[in-house]
Amino acid sequence: MERFAEDVQCLDFDILVNNAGVNKIGPFDGVAMEDFDLIQEVNIRAPFLLCQAVLPGMRKKKWGRIVNLTGKSEPEGINGAFCAKAAMHSWAKGLSREVGKHGITVNCIPPGRIISEQILRNYPPEFRQRESEHDIPVGEYGQPQDIANLVCFLASPLARYITGATLHVNGGMYMN
Repeated sequence: MERFAEDVQCLDFDILVNNAGVNKIGPFDGVAMEDFDLIQEVNIRAPFLLCQAVLPGMRKKKWGRIVNLTGKSEPEGINGAFCAKAAMHSWAKGLSREVGKHGITVNCIPPGRIISEQILRNYPPEFRQRESEHDIPVGEYGQPQDIANLVCFLASPLARYITGATLHVNGGMYMN
């Protein structure tokens, strides 16, 4: 991971979208340490290293956008990804305070239920229908474009005064 971050530092980025994630679901006492380490590596350490790699160039230009696709931080149980995503929210808010004076914004987007291969694989149609009707106030799962629209806006000059924010795209499913 460090070698990749060193290579990235040589490039000139205006916009960084951190959109990687991994999770291993299971009972707390059944999670192997190597699985927990992988979850933290992908969900929090990789974005940290990528930010370290691109921030010098952004500071030099006095402009940059960092958008982190995270996840809900209201866990229904315990798993490493929830912890890492909550850490990302806190870390991004702190980073936004440090780099804002350089024209750089840092924001998080925790997506709700967005139609994807993973959703289609893990949730049968009956479950998705029931959840849409009972748990999602807008009555349906989101589309990838719902996330993409917000990423594009936050990456644009139009979002110059939005930083340190966690903007939920979840059809009202989670309120905090």
